[in-house]
Amino acid sequence: MPLDRATETYLRHVAIERGLSQHTLSAYRRDLAVFTSWLATAPMVDSDGADRAGGASAIDDVGRLARADVSEFVTHLATKPDGPLAPRSIARMLSSVRSFTAFAAGEGWLPLDPGTAVRPPKAPMRLPRAISVEDMERLLGAVSVDADDPVQLRDKALLELLYATGARISEAVGLSVDDVTTLSDDSAPDADGLAVVKVTGKGNKQRVVPLGSFARAAIDAYLVRARPVFAARGPSTPALFLGARGARLSRQSAWLVIQSAAEAAGLEAHVSPHTFRHSFATHLLEGGADVRVVQELLGHASVATTQIYTMVTADMLRDVYQTAHPRARR
Repeated sequence: MPLDRATETYLRHVAIERGLSQHTLSAYRRDLAVFTSWLATAPMVDSDGADRAGGASAIDDVGRLARADVSEFVTHLATKPDGPLAPRSIARMLSSVRSFTAFAAGEGWLPLDPGTAVRPPKAPMRLPRAISVEDMERLLGAVSVDADDPVQLRDKALLELLYATGARISEAVGLSVDDVTTLSDDSAPDADGLAVVKVTGKGNKQRVVPLGSFARAAIDAYLVRARPVFAARGPSTPALFLGARGARLSRQSAWLVIQSAAEAAGLEAHVSPHTFRHSFATHLLEGGADVRVVQELLGHASVATTQIYTMVTADMLRDVYQTAHPRARR
C-alpha cells in the first residue's frame, strides 16, 4: 500500500468510523504530513543497522515502516536545527503516528505495529505556582465588602472558600448550598461544631474539607444577604454560588472574579484559579501539615501527586538551614 494512499485511508477511517471532530482530523492530517515528509527526505536505518537509501524512494510503501523509523522521527523532532519541539508537542505528534501505525498493522499492511514500543520524551516537571501568604492576604483583602452589594459578598465568599479548601474551580462552582454544613459528632467532641464543605472531585469522589472561620463568615454573609437576591432573578437551583441571572456561577465568571481581585491587589505574579489550590497546599506544608493529610484535603488518589509541593517548600528549608546552621554560612 503506497504511503500517501494509506494515510488517506486512515484519515477517512477516523473521520467516518470514529466520528472525530474536524479540528482533531485536521491535527492528525498535519502531523502525518510532517511524518511522511520526513520519511521521504531523511536518511533511514534498517533494523539491522544498515543505511537505507535516502530520498523519496526511502519509504514510499507503508509496509516498509519499521520501529527505527518512528523512533528516529521522535529524535528528529527533539533535535531539529530550526527549533526542537517541546516534549508535549512531540507527544501529541507521536500519538498521531502511533494511531496510524496501529491502524496499518490492523489492516494487515504491516506484520507488526512499529509504533507500539516508541515512547515520547518525558516532559519536564512543572512546579506548582503558589503565592506567598502575604500576597494571598492582599488578594483576599482586595475585595471590599459592602453589606448591600450582593456581588461583593459573593466574590468574597468564593475567594475565601477557594483558599480555605484548595478546591478546584470546577469543584467550587459545582457546590450546592447543602454541601456546606457543620459537623455534629458525639464520637468526636473536638470536631463538634466544625464547619466543613463536602467537595465532589474527579470521578465523582467526595471528600470533606474543613472551613476556616474567615471562609465560614464570608459564606454565611453571602447566604444571608446576597444569595437570595441572585436566586430571585432566575429558576430555583441548589447551587451555592449564583450568577447575575440566578443560575449557577460559571467557571469563566469565577475566573474573572479572581483576575479582578488580583488586579485590585496589585499582584505582579500571574494568578489563576489553580494558584489558590497550589497556595493552599504549599502553605499547609510550610505550616507543618503532614503530606498525607494534604493529600486527603486535595483529593489526590496518590500521595506521590501531593509530594510535588514538598519540592516547593524545599526552598524554605534551604533558606532556614543556611540562616540557622553555623556550618552552612561562609
